Amino acid sequence: MALDGKLLTRARELRADQKMAHEAALFERRETLYKAIPRLGEIDEALRETVRETIDFALAGRANPESHLIAIGERNQALQAESRAILVEHGYPADYLDDTPFCNICKDTGHDGVRICSCITDIYRTLQASELSNLLNLGEEHFGAFSLDYYDDRTIDPRFGMTARENMALILDFCKTYADTFSASSMNLFLVGDPGLGKTFLSACIAKVVSEAGFSVVYDTAQSLFARFEEEKFGRGDAEDAQSEVNRYLNCDLLILDDLGTELTTNFTISALYDLINTRLLRKKQTVISSNYSLESLHKKYNPQIMSRLEGEYEVLTFFGRDIRKLKKER
Repeated sequence: MALDGKLLTRARELRADQKMAHEAALFERRETLYKAIPRLGEIDEALRETVRETIDFALAGRANPESHLIAIGERNQALQAESRAILVEHGYPADYLDDTPFCNICKDTGHDGVRICSCITDIYRTLQASELSNLLNLGEEHFGAFSLDYYDDRTIDPRFGMTARENMALILDFCKTYADTFSASSMNLFLVGDPGLGKTFLSACIAKVVSEAGFSVVYDTAQSLFARFEEEKFGRGDAEDAQSEVNRYLNCDLLILDDLGTELTTNFTISALYDLINTRLLRKKQTVISSNYSLESLHKKYNPQIMSRLEGEYEVLTFFGRDIRKLKKER
């Protein structure tokens, strides 16, 4: 399971901001109470002095230091006990001024053993959900909101031997299972069919479930994706940011590429599409691609190498029926 480097960096930055705010709040609490109860400030300074004494004594290398260190330790404990008693006497928790870590799991190191701590991964998941929500409206687009009522259940399409509703029921069940069982060994999906049949909606549903499971998910349209490839290749705009985005396209656990075929078809975009598909296949990274074009039309736009991979390495799900957007408007 790979984490998105761009979002992980942002999560670490936000985590550092939280830690600074936590430390600033502690400093403010201490300053306020030291003014109101001067003895607490005196105790704090005395505690610092015991630490300095311990260090100086250790550096001096004196013989038989045990008794002196024990005395310093006892004085330290007595000062801490006095401070806690004063706090409780004035209605504060005994640990109100303790310098406790913001995260009790990693002690503010950011790592729980060899793993990234949950205090960072929780922020990461929130950032990823926010990014996908902004792009895909994930608050509304989830499997439970997908209705089969807009698909015809009377007319059998001779190409498939079933009605549009029967076809979509199969596709919906397939996409649910795909999202729920997503892993590094999952297949790639190629969603094709006319506009307004639910391809982007189901892609968003998959993105929601997979991202909530902790996988890195990146969504973009074909036009935007190839624009970023051009910026990275030819140094246009913010080339460094474009390179970061291209790396995300190539390395995320799940890439959702929407509206394939709407981009201006050039030698460059064809080459970039081949590189994208081929690289992700070699790295065993999963991709969901949607297109409003039929396979026959796509054969005219792209070379045999691309189409061979799309038809041979992807599970093709064909959508048919009436445009749902128009049906909703009519109703």
